[in-house]
Amino acid sequence: MPVTRHAEAVAVLADARYVPPPVRADGAEGTLAWLRARVSRFSTGQEHAERRRLLVALLDEVDPAGLRQAARAMTRERDGNWRGVPVAVLGAALGVEETAAVPAAVPAAAAGYLSGEESPQADAAVAELLGQADLPVITLLLQAHTATEALIENALTHTRATADGLIGNVLAGAAANGLAGDAPGWDGDVEALLHETLRHDPPLKATRRLDTRTGDEVTIDLVAVNRDPDVFPDPERFDLARGRAPYLTFGSGVRPCPAPHHALALAAGVLEGLLR
Repeated sequence: MPVTRHAEAVAVLADARYVPPPVRADGAEGTLAWLRARVSRFSTGQEHAERRRLLVALLDEVDPAGLRQAARAMTRERDGNWRGVPVAVLGAALGVEETAAVPAAVPAAAAGYLSGEESPQADAAVAELLGQADLPVITLLLQAHTATEALIENALTHTRATADGLIGNVLAGAAANGLAGDAPGWDGDVEALLHETLRHDPPLKATRRLDTRTGDEVTIDLVAVNRDPDVFPDPERFDLARGRAPYLTFGSGVRPCPAPHHALALAAGVLEGLLR
């Protein structure tokens, strides 16, 4: 059943009877399936609470302002080659040793992390990551790659709506290629850009829940929900002046994202390194 209205989505996310659909639990140790069966995102009940607690404890030791500063500095050091910066910065903050394997392993494992699509490449990447970090840290690194990089890319694309001529073209190229060392300056509000991007063009387009009473699967269409005209005036317009609206991109209710401030800090730092 699709959910496209904001109020209905809020109700589903606040009701503990709606849980993530179960994932395969019989994967061989060290594979992508094995990892997905052991992270908070796909678990329920007490297992979810304990696994989420571990994530929150890790994040409590990481200052978002420090992430933002480090992401900005690294993006500039790399001459605008921003892809991989969120993972590198967060990994360093979480104590992951900088090795040549991690930057390649995270994207390979992340490719099937949300969808569950398994492959020998993803399994090998998970095995590599398990040699570098524990499960909670790997979970956060996969999220930093999958969601945060998509947020940055979408935000860069939306700068075309607020930039003219050459600036808009260069920034569009930056979004596509992950390289913007020669981009002209952009003096807009980075935080407003991120919040409106999260509303208008969320990196994750939908999220699924299983109704434990009926067995029905519910799909929350985050694009439609975040553009519900009952909540967002002129919802199709990308408006930097809208401010922080009640979008549901970071979830809501009983299973909100544990790291919205950290994700925003990483994305803001990269954008500042690119655009200013």
